[in-house]
Amino acid sequence: MPVSWFLLSLALGRSPVVLSLERLVGPQDTARCSPGLSCHLWDGDLLCLPGSIVSAPGPVLVPTHLQTELVLRCHQETDCGLCVRVAVHLAVHGHWEEPKDEEQFGRAADAGLEEARNASLQAQVVLSFNSYTTARCVLLEVKVPAALVQPGQSVGSVVFDCFEAALGAEVQIWSYTQPNYQKELNFTQQLPDCKGYEVRDSIQSCWALPWLNVSADGDDVHLVLDVSKEQHFGLSLYWNQVENPTKPWWHRNLTGPQTITLNHKDLVPCLCIQVWPLEPDSVRTSICPFRKDPRAHRNLWRAARLQLLPPRGWRLDAPCSLPAEATLCWQALGGGPCQPLVPPLSRENVTVNKPLEFPLLKGHPNLCVQVSSWEKMQLQECLWSDSLGPLKDDMLLVETRGPQDNRSLCALEPSGCTPLLSRASTRAARLGEHLLQDLESGQCLQLWDDDLGALWACPMNKYTHQRWALVWLACLLFAAVLFLLLLLKKDHVKGWLRLLKEDVHAGAAARSRSALLLYSADDEGFERLVGALASALCQLPLRVAVDLWSRRELSAHGPLAWFHAQRRQTLQEGGVVVLLFSPGAVALCHEWLQDRASVPGAQSPHDAFAASLNCVLPDFLQGRAPGRYVGAYFDSLLRPDAVPALFRAVPVLSLPSQLPDFLRALQGPGIPRLGRLADWAEQVSRALQPVLDSCQRLPATPETGREVGLEAGDRT
Repeated sequence: MPVSWFLLSLALGRSPVVLSLERLVGPQDTARCSPGLSCHLWDGDLLCLPGSIVSAPGPVLVPTHLQTELVLRCHQETDCGLCVRVAVHLAVHGHWEEPKDEEQFGRAADAGLEEARNASLQAQVVLSFNSYTTARCVLLEVKVPAALVQPGQSVGSVVFDCFEAALGAEVQIWSYTQPNYQKELNFTQQLPDCKGYEVRDSIQSCWALPWLNVSADGDDVHLVLDVSKEQHFGLSLYWNQVENPTKPWWHRNLTGPQTITLNHKDLVPCLCIQVWPLEPDSVRTSICPFRKDPRAHRNLWRAARLQLLPPRGWRLDAPCSLPAEATLCWQALGGGPCQPLVPPLSRENVTVNKPLEFPLLKGHPNLCVQVSSWEKMQLQECLWSDSLGPLKDDMLLVETRGPQDNRSLCALEPSGCTPLLSRASTRAARLGEHLLQDLESGQCLQLWDDDLGALWACPMNKYTHQRWALVWLACLLFAAVLFLLLLLKKDHVKGWLRLLKEDVHAGAAARSRSALLLYSADDEGFERLVGALASALCQLPLRVAVDLWSRRELSAHGPLAWFHAQRRQTLQEGGVVVLLFSPGAVALCHEWLQDRASVPGAQSPHDAFAASLNCVLPDFLQGRAPGRYVGAYFDSLLRPDAVPALFRAVPVLSLPSQLPDFLRALQGPGIPRLGRLADWAEQVSRALQPVLDSCQRLPATPETGREVGLEAGDRT
């Protein structure tokens, strides 16, 4: 039985804890004032023209604060709509000016001033309402007796009943006077939909909404909609992104009752549910139930990816907004933590799915990006290492500039920023004078510069060579002495050399080479054949990677991300990428070569071959394939001339007839003796033959066995 996780009847159904709204009967608008004030609501609406601000001739009434309240305006007992009541608080602004020449005006000026001070104040207050469906302006006339007129003091408020608006609407409210003596007040009121208030029984458009609850059962999340069998409604799942437009994920028109199952790995904080009856002008109700779910927040960070945007830009891709900050850090060649460059470069707030760029003069492979949330590092990528090469043995110098052209230099090391001319027992302190000479002679690369400081990358290769020169000389001398001793006692060491040779062979076998198999999933029989080949190769000194054994990673990260990670690891370890050609693979290659673009059509979420074409084919077009790739095909399933000519730049071998040559290409430089290679070829051939025979007996089908379902067919 599913375990109740949390119920959302508050969102779409009746709730035992609700806020009762006041009911107003009749369509007429009204106005009322605080005690002591008199007010009048003008008939009809007027044009909303605030006009320019003018100077007050003396004390005037101005609005100081807007206060709203939701009420129900009912035409009948059960025919009500939401209405916004607005209270405008007023105060006296300005003061009476004394006469400039009392002798000239005399008692007449005093009498006029006294008469004005004893008169009441009158103001025309405008209320402007604007929503996506309607816009209105009403005029309220307010009169304040002289006894309440005190400059700078509040005199009370005037209340307007009321402005009708649609469920879920956003209402913009402005208030000003005519003439306008100050900048108009504004306020935004977000109206609820059919949730959170006692409106379901009073507003007819809420009656048809289904009852929805969310529950968890193991790794699955169930959306249960309890409606009648004859009711038709729409259900949409979408990502509610703050910085970007709402991104639909899944949509269906359904007939109740229904239970929709989601995997917990698909949950993210901004995943929202929208439901509505399939009727004209029906109310749509949205809920976002996973905002505080810890699993959803973990999934969001797992789905976040840092992407390189040459030359020095980058972007954080994520389905939802993230409260994160990013900064540059320096990754030293010898390992250790990446050291943030704060200061001198400050942290930047991250806007997801938007290109960002740090103010650098030059790029460097040791510069990495760190993304942190709540002072905890979440992501780190050395993004520019792919385009600028591997990490370098460079020392980063941080220059700080002060007043009067004062500057200081320190070298960034794991222990901190070490001053160059110091007595510390660190590498930078020992080579401080040499690094200063390199900086002054222009041998260091300037990465960043502004009025506060600069960053310099100084190469350390020459100092490394000098330090190790004596060590290498001592090693050579020791090797020569050892060789002489072996010559003197060669009979005693022959057995030891034989054992050493066997250990070397065993060590070479242990250090097996990596191989990444790429293939097109033409049908289930061909996938079994690829699985048999991968399993047979694993019995040899080879470490094999194939998407058949990584379904969970493919589903979580996608085939393109999985291929990038496997390809980078394989090539960095000196391995080889194997392209298994089949009729489907050849067709995909021809389509790519004709269009020079991504292969069209829906692809399986587990098909790494189709996803990898955008990276594999450019390697062949640019001449980077030899030594990295090996081609192969099964001679009973594909003709030799069917393989595109572009791939002939690398060995393309037939299986199982050319298995020895194929295994020799996979082994690379450390090729075993011929007898051992022949044994391996015979072992692989025996494993392939039964599966190959079954593939030849199966009839060819046009289908490719790709998966369809909620993830492939219904996501929009």
